[in-house]
Amino acid sequence: MTQPVAGAHEDVGAGYGARERTAIRGLSHVSSGHATSLERIETLVVEAHEDIARLVAKRIATLIEERRAAGGTAVLGLATGSTPIGVYRELIRMHREEGLSFANVVTFNLDEYYPMPADSIHSYHRFMWENLFSHVDIRPENVHIPRGDVPREQVDDECIRYEAAIERAGGIDFQILGIGKTGHIGFNEPGSGAESRTRLVHLDAVTRRDAAADFFGEEFVPREAVTMGVATILDAREIALLATGEHKARIIKRAVEGDINLEIAATFLQRHPKCTFYVDRAAGAELTRIATPWLLDEVEWTEELKVRAVVWLSQQTNRALLKLTQRDYAEHGMSSLVARSGSPGALNGEVFNALGAKIRGKSKLPRGKRTICFSPHPDDDVISMGGILRKFVENENEMLVAYMTSGNIAVFDHDVRRYVDFIQRLERDQGLGRRAVDTLAGQVLEFLARKQPGDVDIPEVADIKRVIRESEAVAGLEVMGLSRENARFLNLPFYQTGKVRKDPVGPADVAIVRALLEEVRPEIIFVAGDLSDPHGTHRMCKEAIDSALEEISIPRPEVWLYRGAWQEWNVTEATWLVPMSQEELRLKIQAIFKHQSQKDSAPFPGQDDREFWQRVDARNKDTAEILDRLGLAEYFAMEAYVIG
Repeated sequence: MTQPVAGAHEDVGAGYGARERTAIRGLSHVSSGHATSLERIETLVVEAHEDIARLVAKRIATLIEERRAAGGTAVLGLATGSTPIGVYRELIRMHREEGLSFANVVTFNLDEYYPMPADSIHSYHRFMWENLFSHVDIRPENVHIPRGDVPREQVDDECIRYEAAIERAGGIDFQILGIGKTGHIGFNEPGSGAESRTRLVHLDAVTRRDAAADFFGEEFVPREAVTMGVATILDAREIALLATGEHKARIIKRAVEGDINLEIAATFLQRHPKCTFYVDRAAGAELTRIATPWLLDEVEWTEELKVRAVVWLSQQTNRALLKLTQRDYAEHGMSSLVARSGSPGALNGEVFNALGAKIRGKSKLPRGKRTICFSPHPDDDVISMGGILRKFVENENEMLVAYMTSGNIAVFDHDVRRYVDFIQRLERDQGLGRRAVDTLAGQVLEFLARKQPGDVDIPEVADIKRVIRESEAVAGLEVMGLSRENARFLNLPFYQTGKVRKDPVGPADVAIVRALLEEVRPEIIFVAGDLSDPHGTHRMCKEAIDSALEEISIPRPEVWLYRGAWQEWNVTEATWLVPMSQEELRLKIQAIFKHQSQKDSAPFPGQDDREFWQRVDARNKDTAEILDRLGLAEYFAMEAYVIG
């Protein structure tokens, strides 16, 4: 059964408070009846990922209260991962501040790795107790999570018992889902059938690679998992699928707009009578109503939409902007846009000039400005904005690079051993304090010898890794023409868990950023604006900066958003396009090379096998190539920025 979207948003929003309704209306200009012709699942696109947490938590709280008032039990199907954590934190807040009780709640989790001891730092048992159950008044006997610690010969019987427990509870009232890049829900990998039930499955290679960061290496990720089946999920009375970030945009479009496909388990959700996708702007970016709304219905042609549409037409026809014809526009349903401008030539020229005006070489960039570059990790500055960083130095701007986190979890243990060996050799040759060196080396080497994948480093090891990354950051700055005095290492507290999963950004983080802003009083700040960082560290750093900007007592600086190693701003989104010569790109790559702990094989490479410098080289050249194909000036490479 396909789910029409037109009008559905008003029905869903009716049960929420003013803040939640505002979040839904945040994208009302694209969340309209345009969706009915292509979207087969009700999809709410909201402005920010935080809005999703509030919306879904409010729906769950309403359900719990309704069941309690009726003398019944609310049965929740829960998921793990980074996306639902926001929902759980909001539920905990509602429990503490608003008296929401979980005494009448029964829960069933989607899945668990196999084999997996319940007390392992990687287990979903531990995840759920740490992130939700330990903070609310749920009865332990009402918590159900698939077991990953039973003998293999007992797994099938355990799965049957799990299904029976769901049935005894009366079925699941509300099921939370995430979605993997393969389109899996739960661990229902490609090939999972619509009639599948709770069972042991083999994990897809893409899924295991996505989980590699949590296990500190793909080789440590289990190859199997116990998961609810597709049929088990579809039996839930209501389903909410949550997705955030650009890296989910393609699979969201496929699940919502594509045909049901055995290879993409999420497409089976099209058959559910009450399933809603909650996605942020980034995850919904490729939906037709957002990416190309003019293909669906009449639109209000804003300047931004006009540029997007004409660039899209140029790319579809493989013609330069100034060579687009009346026929090109007519064949792609865009005659009304031409009519507004009077002729194709006038429209082509208008968009051509609009894109050309975005190009900012060194002579058109700021001079003599107090500037802070906020770098979430110790290499994001040179990876993401090495080109403009050098130009700002040459234009005699006052530059400070603020490294927000230590990045120490992204240092291999073998690098620590190498540096400890270096210190010991230096001690022997130079006669340094031998007792202190031997004590430190003994502590470090003893810990590393017994360390298991994912174990939190002892302070001595964490400090060595921090120092490694700080020294690399300074070396990279020196390539850019800066020095140690231009670096500030903030070491924000939220990052200092020693684990891949971080604490929420708190007042202490915001206070550190605010103090720096008020000390330096910058006129311009650079901020990582991407949402595809695998750990969410970039997003959390931006959250701290945004909060600090709201609190500062000084004039607000101009904010320039850059993208991280994973994506670049589209040329139609960018405010400024900054060209680089061959020599400037080479200098940028040399600065990236200084981050030796991240070279050759970074601990958390994401889905891209290339080294960071290779991604940068391709990304910056590709951006310049796009402008070349559109018929604008030909540059060797280019960075893109958005003024926030």
